[in-house]
Amino acid sequence: MSRMRSQSAARLPVASPATGTAGKPTNSGTRAPTTIAVRSPIEQWPMPEVWKEYRRTRSQAIRNFLWEKYTPLVRYIAERTYTRLPDEVDVNDLMSAGQFGLMDAIDAFDMDRGVKFETYCANRIKGAILDELRAMDWVPRLVRSRTNKVEGARVRFEMQEGRAPTDEELSDWLGAKGEEFDKIKKDSHAVGTISLNRKCFQSDGSKDVTEIDVIKDESQRNPLHETQRRDIKDLLTKGLSRAERLIIILYYYEEMTMKEIGATLDLSESRVSQMHSSILLRLKAQMHNKSTELEPVRGE
Repeated sequence: MSRMRSQSAARLPVASPATGTAGKPTNSGTRAPTTIAVRSPIEQWPMPEVWKEYRRTRSQAIRNFLWEKYTPLVRYIAERTYTRLPDEVDVNDLMSAGQFGLMDAIDAFDMDRGVKFETYCANRIKGAILDELRAMDWVPRLVRSRTNKVEGARVRFEMQEGRAPTDEELSDWLGAKGEEFDKIKKDSHAVGTISLNRKCFQSDGSKDVTEIDVIKDESQRNPLHETQRRDIKDLLTKGLSRAERLIIILYYYEEMTMKEIGATLDLSESRVSQMHSSILLRLKAQMHNKSTELEPVRGE
C-alpha cells in the first residue's frame, strides 16, 4: 500500500515557482491535488532579481515599475539643469526629454558591467535633456562656442586689468588676428531671443508685469503727433508753388535725395538744390514773422 502511495505522489504535478500549476483530471474524473506557489509583488523583489527578470523577459510590467521608481531622479536632474537656464525654458519640457533618456537607460542597462543603475541613467537623462536644449536653440553650436570663448577671455582680462579690453587686447588674448578675429567677434554677437511672457519686473499687485505689457509698439503712431506733423507740413508749404511744395515734401517727409527729386520733377540736381536753398530762406523769414503766433498761450 505504501508503494501505491509513492507511485501516486510521483504523478502529482509540481508547481512553477512563479505561477504554480493546476492539477490535471485523473482517469476516475477527479482532479489531483495542486501545489501553488504565489509570487510576491515586484516591489518586494531584490533589485538584482528585478533586473535579471527584466533582461530575461522584457516584461512591460517590470519596465513600468522601473520607470515609476526612477522618475523622481528625472525631476531632480531637470530642476537642477533648469536653475542655470533662462526663464523662457519650461522645466516640464526638460522633464519630458529626461523621461526618454530614462527609458533608453532601462532598455540598455547591463548589470554585469558592475555599474549602479542610478549612476548610469543619470548620465543618460542629462544627455537627453542637453540634446533637447540644443534642438531648441536656433543658434549653431559653433557660434555658442565662440561666444563663450570671447566672453571668457573678456572676463579674465577684466579681472586682471580692472577694465574692459580693446579689440587689439582681446585679439591678443584669443590668439586670433585679422579676419579670424573679425569672424570670431562677429559670431560672438549673435542675436538672442526672449519670451514676451517672461516676467519683466515685480509689481505691487498680484499679477506680474511681463515683457509684452511694457514693450513699445513701433507700428502704432500717436494721433497727437500725426496731427502736429500734418499742421507743420501745411504751415511750411503754405504760399509755395507746386514744385516748391513737392521739393519740401519729397526731401523732408519722403527722405528722397536731390538727384531723385530732380528726376521726379524733370529738373537738374543743381536746380533742385538752388530752389531748396531759396525755399529755406523764405521759410525762415516766415517763421520769424509768425513766432508770436507759435508761442504757447499762458493762462491768466
